[in-house]
Amino acid sequence: MSQEPNTPEQDRAEQVPPSRADEDIASAFVRETEVIEEAVEDGKKVRRRGIYLLPNLFTTSALFSGFFAVVAGINGDFTAAAVAIFIAMVLDGLDGRVARMTNTQSAFGAEYDSLSDMVSFGVAPALVAFTWILQDIGKTGWVVAFLYVACAALRLARFNVQIGSTDKKWFIGLPSPSAAAFVAASVWTFNSFDADAVGFKLLMLLVVAAAGVLMVSNIRYHSFKDIDFKKPVPFVVLLAIVLGFVMISVQPSVMLLLLFGAYVVSGPALAVMRKMKHAPDA
Repeated sequence: MSQEPNTPEQDRAEQVPPSRADEDIASAFVRETEVIEEAVEDGKKVRRRGIYLLPNLFTTSALFSGFFAVVAGINGDFTAAAVAIFIAMVLDGLDGRVARMTNTQSAFGAEYDSLSDMVSFGVAPALVAFTWILQDIGKTGWVVAFLYVACAALRLARFNVQIGSTDKKWFIGLPSPSAAAFVAASVWTFNSFDADAVGFKLLMLLVVAAAGVLMVSNIRYHSFKDIDFKKPVPFVVLLAIVLGFVMISVQPSVMLLLLFGAYVVSGPALAVMRKMKHAPDA
């Protein structure tokens, strides 16, 4: 008897390996969505499957805090929104350190961290400031808010391509977490004072615009990465740190605004001092 030829569907089924034919939907989803990246280990290129969980948990927590800040701002809870941005800032500082301490750095983690920063320190501060007071200014308010978001994106993109090519002692441009902290502290402080006068609206407009422009400037900011925490310090240093925590706990919004405001101003101030120092005598 002659055998009937297989249909195209039967041919494809015969070509599927038995291990995949018996694979359930969940296993197939895990296999198809697996992250594979090239890494250099012991001087050799290797293909690594999967991601490191611990540092990415911190990054995810920072992303959640940034998103929560947006939701809180939309709901009118600006204090919670500002606090969430500061929490995202702390978590963002931890994920990289955890990755280095546990030797779990990866290209995926670096990209994920950058996208998380864009939400937490780019979109969130701008939307919180806009929903609080900038929307009252009309078109100028949302244009300035967008300017901040665009500058944050440009700042992060520039930072990603300059890794390893700049002096670690300095940041080129205001770091996006510091810019976000400055905007968040301003919203937190002025909102607690029920500041709704025209003067405060213009001041907030200036704060958001200045923070955005400074992020993409070439002004150098101290990174504090050269501080050796393993080195012994005088007792008075620890005492000063304790007093600093006490002062912040008394009036956190005002003290954080003064702290990050001083850091924002430090860049232009040091640039002017360097220019005056190297200026030729008249």
